[in-house]
Amino acid sequence: MKKYIFLLLSCLLASAKGSACTNLIVGKKASADGSTIVSYSSDSFGAYGYLFSYPHALHKPGDTRLLYHYETNNYLGEIPEVAETYNVIGLVNEHQLTIFETTWGGREELWEGEGIMDYGSLMTVTLQRAKTAREAIKVLTDLATTYGYISEGESFTLADPNEIWILDMVGKGKGVKGCVWVAVRVPDDCISAHANQSRIRQFAQTKKFDKKLGYYTVGDSVCYSKDVISFAREKGYFTGKDAEFSFCDAYNPLDFSGARFCEARVWSFFNKWAADDMSAYLDYAKGENLNHPFPLFVRPKQKLTVQDVKDMMRDHYEGTPLEMQSDLGMGPYEMPYRPTPLTYEVDGKKYFNERPISTQQASCIYVSQMRSWLPNHIGCCLWFGNDDANMVAMVPIYCSMKEAPVCFHQNTADTFHFSFRSAYWLCNWVSNMVYQRYSLLFPELQAVRDKLEKTFNASQSDIEQQAKGMAEDAAKRFLSDYSSRLSGMMADEWMQLAQTIIVKYNDMAVKKTDSLGNYLKTPGGVEVPVERPGYPERYRRTMVKEAGKRYAVPE
Repeated sequence: MKKYIFLLLSCLLASAKGSACTNLIVGKKASADGSTIVSYSSDSFGAYGYLFSYPHALHKPGDTRLLYHYETNNYLGEIPEVAETYNVIGLVNEHQLTIFETTWGGREELWEGEGIMDYGSLMTVTLQRAKTAREAIKVLTDLATTYGYISEGESFTLADPNEIWILDMVGKGKGVKGCVWVAVRVPDDCISAHANQSRIRQFAQTKKFDKKLGYYTVGDSVCYSKDVISFAREKGYFTGKDAEFSFCDAYNPLDFSGARFCEARVWSFFNKWAADDMSAYLDYAKGENLNHPFPLFVRPKQKLTVQDVKDMMRDHYEGTPLEMQSDLGMGPYEMPYRPTPLTYEVDGKKYFNERPISTQQASCIYVSQMRSWLPNHIGCCLWFGNDDANMVAMVPIYCSMKEAPVCFHQNTADTFHFSFRSAYWLCNWVSNMVYQRYSLLFPELQAVRDKLEKTFNASQSDIEQQAKGMAEDAAKRFLSDYSSRLSGMMADEWMQLAQTIIVKYNDMAVKKTDSLGNYLKTPGGVEVPVERPGYPERYRRTMVKEAGKRYAVPE
């Protein structure tokens, strides 16, 4: 019940960066081109999504780093700076390190520990100080231990061009400093995911403590804090043998909401791409059999492209028993979305809505592509978009950029002020028109979205080849200008799309066009009679069934 309450509260209270999110993960031998690929939907109602940046910098002794809460922007405190911090754009740095997250909350008594490091500060400060995923484990956990961790339970994705790790962490409760955690490396030939539910269960253990690192390490595949098991015993979360210890069972026990609202998203990814049949785990995804979890990672049936991951971030359980366009909840226009909250009540009985990967509450979306065979300033391409992944075209942002393009910049607008220069507001403007008449309007949006992404994808190789032939500083400027230009192109297309929708589909009618999209006109230059499509056929039948003879025209 606490987990369920947390999910509802996180939807209501989270602001700029989101708490109810999804990460998809593709190892370098599971990808079509040998890159590592990870994605992140930052889901938060009402939050203004933007692309933040921290430039590369050198610091003097005595310099400090101010910390502000990732969601509330409230001041937390300050910590000593290190001699050098790295360039960060979005959630990637100049060394191709990417850090994403999803919040799972876990046991409520472990929230709000003593200290000044929230989960967002851990991500951004670690990106400024670490070069690789393995180094990020050390930096992130040292920060949490030294300065105290104050957020709820989190799953972090730590990725570089060669390795991807999942790190599950939770604090120790009010008045206690530090955290307990475990990190597991995703095999190179596998895919994985996490979505607001801790997914690390039993893990390989060792009796050899690494004093230099300050935690246990098992080969190159597992790391964990010194007291991750003993603390669970102390709190009464675990009483078995050490070898039987399961992190998520101890710190984030699964309930119906954890399965149906969270693990179901992971299942949908695995169901589409896993080599093994995942239908056997449908009962688990539906929350009907909590004792039948699927693995932390699986091998894919074929190697995934970056575009495959972008498209998976647009998933609404299509083609599965959980799809959202098969009942009355889809509304007249077959919308694969549901209004929130996740549950509602009728005659004293509670019901729920599905929670897919693609959701209207997303403030921004990231798909990070990291490539070991390219120089760092070219190798990491962050595909970024504002709003729901299904409703936007993602733009390539290179990790060497020092500042966000104007349409994605945090100073262009905010959550209280609309601006035509802001991609967040342009994209939300369009999507909120489309949601209400989805089956009629979405094809218009989809055509523009897919045209842009095909254009961006097609130009990537040539642009990067040109950059490879330049001196590093020149290449960085070239790629920065390229990303800014494409960002502006996307914003211009979305402005035109918004105008097309209001003009073409005004007043629930449709102006007629020819095969080239030109409006049909009379010889005198005015519109020909508009089409009036009315409700889709399936909804008409639903209305007749519901209303009986009320609207039947007399014989």
